[in-house]
Amino acid sequence: MSSDPLRAPGWLHSVYRCIAAAGFSASVIGCAGLPPGADYPRVVSEALARPEETHLGGQVAAASREHGGSSGFRIVTLGVDGLLMRAQMIDGAERTLDLQYFIFRGDVAGRLLVDGLRRAAARGVRVRVLVDDADTVAGDEQVLALHRLPNVQVRVFNPFAYRGHADFMRTAEFLLNARRLDYRMHNKLIVVDNSVALVGGRNIGDQYFQIDPESQFADDDVFAAGPVATQLSTTFDEYWNSGLAIPAAALHQRKRSPASPVATQGEYSARIASGEPYASMISGRLPLVWAPAWVVCDSPHKKQVEDGARAGRLMSGAVFAAVRATDTELLMVTPYFIPASDESAALAELRQRQVRIRLLTNSLEGSAGAFAHSGYQHFRVPLLQEGVELYEARALLGNSKGSGQTARMTRYGNYALHAKLFVFDRRKLFVGSMNFDRRSKQLNTEIGLIIDSPELAEQTATRFAAMVQPQNSYALSLRPDLAGHASQLSWHSEEDGKVVDYSREPARSGWQRLKVRLMSWLPLASEQ
Repeated sequence: MSSDPLRAPGWLHSVYRCIAAAGFSASVIGCAGLPPGADYPRVVSEALARPEETHLGGQVAAASREHGGSSGFRIVTLGVDGLLMRAQMIDGAERTLDLQYFIFRGDVAGRLLVDGLRRAAARGVRVRVLVDDADTVAGDEQVLALHRLPNVQVRVFNPFAYRGHADFMRTAEFLLNARRLDYRMHNKLIVVDNSVALVGGRNIGDQYFQIDPESQFADDDVFAAGPVATQLSTTFDEYWNSGLAIPAAALHQRKRSPASPVATQGEYSARIASGEPYASMISGRLPLVWAPAWVVCDSPHKKQVEDGARAGRLMSGAVFAAVRATDTELLMVTPYFIPASDESAALAELRQRQVRIRLLTNSLEGSAGAFAHSGYQHFRVPLLQEGVELYEARALLGNSKGSGQTARMTRYGNYALHAKLFVFDRRKLFVGSMNFDRRSKQLNTEIGLIIDSPELAEQTATRFAAMVQPQNSYALSLRPDLAGHASQLSWHSEEDGKVVDYSREPARSGWQRLKVRLMSWLPLASEQ
């Protein structure tokens, strides 16, 4: 499995491996407080003003009126469906396309979507693409190169000055300007004709659509049609027009890397051309669930809002208000669990009220990196002592039910969670980009939806039940230590039809286990 680009960018891990790079000359890179290109001329633009004038917009507006002004939703759990939906939404756009992503890879999935954006622009669709710059790798330049096409605008959120991919150079620039560069846009969103949207936790890349044998990150999107799509467009405009969104033309770009041939690209092209599942969602053959919903989103200048220097929104407040309001049961799916003190206190208070809390996160063997897991380790024993039911997803699943991928892909044993889902009393749910960790709360901007729908909440609870069955996860419990205190962890699972219990944390290797222990001693809590 690849290194962890999911919650702490790859360059950030290099910081702690390459501290000596801090002495690199500031004259080479510079360390200004503003992003490079901040003074480049920019034109303010906004979402399509009258979406109902498009065929799609008129159809969605009529359906919303029939359902009392609510919005329609459908959760997209299959990884490959996440790819097909995005490609088909792009192909179906009539007037405008807005895309906002933390990661946009130049692999099979990324190239398929970029090709779709080129076709859309050629038929006159206005395309706006906003990408973060934290974890770009060689080949990702294909996205930035789109800005040279008519009808396409590309902006980069809080970019590095150095445009290459040498770890030493990016690490040096980060160390010289950490206060600015540690602040990242983690949002994931696509909006078509200001009428329908897809929002959730998936980045653009093969591993996020669970089609890469080397690494599969299970996630969820929610397809949204109606008024909530317009609200999501408003958040996109706010980021697009912010001072941190720098036009790609202002940056000194390297030449686009040539795409390497991939045998499977034709297979996905054919499935995209079929129109499914998007066509069935639009036509009603796959019915949407119509319900009230709220967009929760951080302001693009979140860091200044937290410091009290600027008015704005912090979405964590709305999400944790829903957590605190839970009466009977809270289900949580998060790849990283590193709560702040007030969040730990809120969960403890729920347990005092006898609220059942069930948490599914990544196991060490399934974790893409040691960094996040080293922080999570400290919370397991207190959680279990409070009565929280704790599960860790296995890297090698016993079956594919609820996993979001095919049985063939599951057999590779590279499974990891990337979804961020909370279910409140099986009545409401949160779906979005926000992990339950301090980086999401303090250092990354995030977006999501809180949907008031018992039907969708129950669907998510059913998937949760499939993922925490013994074949697919470890159930953690406490056993007595030598002094008789219940403070030693045990991992319970089922392998090849047999019940197994581990008194030592399951890991891919002893070295992986040692790395986590060493990192747990470092004072890195604010970065986790």
